[in-house]
Amino acid sequence: MLHRRDALLRLGQAAVGGMTLPGLLRANEPTIGNGSAKSCILIYLWGGPPQMDMWDPKPNAPDGVRSHFSPISTSVPGIHFTDQLPLMAQHADKMAVIRSYTHPSNTHEVGVYHTLTGKVDNTLAVPRNRRNRRDFPNMGSVVARFSPPSVMPASVTVPRPIGHDGVVYTGTYAGFLGPRYDPLELQAPGEVDGPPPHSMELPPSLDTGRLQARRGLLTALDEEQRVTEEVSQFDRAARRSGLERFREQAFALLTSPDAKAAFDIEQEPDAMRDAYGRNEYGEAILTARRLIEAGTRLVTMVWYYVCPDGNVANVWDNHGGTGSLGSLTGYEMLKEDYCLPSLDRAYSALMEDLSQRGMLDDTLVAMLGEFGRTPKINGNQGRDHWGACQSVVLAGGGIRGGQVYGASDEIAAYPTEKPVSPEDFVATVYQAMGLESTTHIYDASGRPHHLSSGEAVRELFA
Repeated sequence: MLHRRDALLRLGQAAVGGMTLPGLLRANEPTIGNGSAKSCILIYLWGGPPQMDMWDPKPNAPDGVRSHFSPISTSVPGIHFTDQLPLMAQHADKMAVIRSYTHPSNTHEVGVYHTLTGKVDNTLAVPRNRRNRRDFPNMGSVVARFSPPSVMPASVTVPRPIGHDGVVYTGTYAGFLGPRYDPLELQAPGEVDGPPPHSMELPPSLDTGRLQARRGLLTALDEEQRVTEEVSQFDRAARRSGLERFREQAFALLTSPDAKAAFDIEQEPDAMRDAYGRNEYGEAILTARRLIEAGTRLVTMVWYYVCPDGNVANVWDNHGGTGSLGSLTGYEMLKEDYCLPSLDRAYSALMEDLSQRGMLDDTLVAMLGEFGRTPKINGNQGRDHWGACQSVVLAGGGIRGGQVYGASDEIAAYPTEKPVSPEDFVATVYQAMGLESTTHIYDASGRPHHLSSGEAVRELFA
């Protein structure tokens, strides 16, 4: 005999391997406040983008430091980018470039965790820092925590989270908030075995019709139980936690044509797909726009490259000499389609697209990596890790465009004005979305934590 509890569990487990979708989507009662940004697209340039070769050119720097690229004017007098970003330069009037972003680590794992969570964890294993439920939640999961239930997931990661060599990086999910606030991840990282962590696809053995039948059976069992006076301990717990409401949400996501359509960029006109670029990066950023338009609150786009030999390359880590990339120099890497050309095209298309749709005012677009690059050009004509100075970019969502905030020294090695920490940057993102950094969240032991120990950079806002 099939009992209500069995039907409930089977419906939930239909969604994802090892994780029930109602649990993934469940949210608590507080919601995001009245910030200008209703949503956020976070473009994460994993590996560490070079500040002096992109948004902070130093044409008077000495040989061996000065970029191989030349500065060009932008749409804002006095603001210069490099000549590898000609399309992006036309949208400088929408952008705020922070040239004084800084933190003390030159290590990928430490930098990723710090920049995505605004927290420092001195216990991280390097290089095997597998994510776990003791982690502080990343920005997408915090936003999910304070978002009301919806058919669309509150947080999504495209095309896949950061991971390689069998490890998914810490800082990429909800950590101690629990799996209910994890981002929806559509693909497993390269070099990580296993299915996508949170798939929208039903198992082969369960089509939509069978799922609907299960739901009907569960509804009938609900009705039968409601006419009895006896209520099981399981039911009491489920009703206290609001599980039934989130079960409905999970069902809606799995069966809603509109929800699934949001992930399908083939519904976009050919001209729009061409504008973003018909590659993984352009398509991921276009998907991000579709998702926020459908109601997702924060989409993290993780930028890396799966090489022809299957190896994962965090291509913004432009030391040069990487065998899987053909041992190109660092500057040759930057000029490949997996770096600056695709970023220039996709970002400028996003700015134009959001503006034309009237979405830029309430969509925050943030772009950064885990650190910057060394002033000194190395023997492979590339640059090495450098946490002390980086340029990061914000646009939309109440940010005042056409500005440079802070400054770096003559070789882009250290901030000289208005340093901004990862804690400050995270607090600024939360501020844009109506969350104060002093808001509390609670870990599994019930201990309170502020969302960020930093201060929002209020001068950035219009």
